[in-house]
Amino acid sequence: MSLTTQPSLLDDVAEDAGPRLGELTEGLVRHELSRGAWVDVRPGWVESSGALFEHLLTAVPWRAERRQMYEREVDVPRLLCFYGEEALLPHPLLARARDALSAHYLPELGEPLRTAGLCLYRDGRDGVAWHGDRLGRSSREDTVVAILSLGAPRPLVLRPRGGGPTALRVPVGHGDLLVMGGSCQRTWEHAVPKTSRPVGPRVSVQLRPRGVR
Repeated sequence: MSLTTQPSLLDDVAEDAGPRLGELTEGLVRHELSRGAWVDVRPGWVESSGALFEHLLTAVPWRAERRQMYEREVDVPRLLCFYGEEALLPHPLLARARDALSAHYLPELGEPLRTAGLCLYRDGRDGVAWHGDRLGRSSREDTVVAILSLGAPRPLVLRPRGGGPTALRVPVGHGDLLVMGGSCQRTWEHAVPKTSRPVGPRVSVQLRPRGVR
């Protein structure tokens, strides 16, 4: 796969040491939303994230999907790969991140994170429309969806379910962590808007508990 990438200036520091996790609680900020929903943001949690990003571009078996849209079938505007509970993740740092997040959120979530869904946004023509991860238990229970963002920053935007203006806009990339929790998947919607601006590729790693999609 040939994609033009642009590293973060922060990633240039000690890149030879390879990707690693910073202290999770250092710089972690919670945004309280309505109806029991919240969003945590930890900028730059994955340090030297450029090496991890480049590894995932080539190591992940990315696939294109199509979906039914009204009366026609259309391309999903991003590439995808899903790793179930027993699957070996494509880099050991992702397993360490999953375990660290499971331990941190256990008091609120009551269970570990188990699966990883990966998306590759190749450029500004790729995105994801307004939605909530409401397949499975998340349609009726509070849960946590943790997102690691690697590569070029793209805004993740949130609004209350049912429409209305964007209430929270968080540019995420270059090792940033964003975690949606509480009732967020049921009572709020999130999206990664498409853009006509020149923008490099981004990989999103979504870590979820069992039975949440």
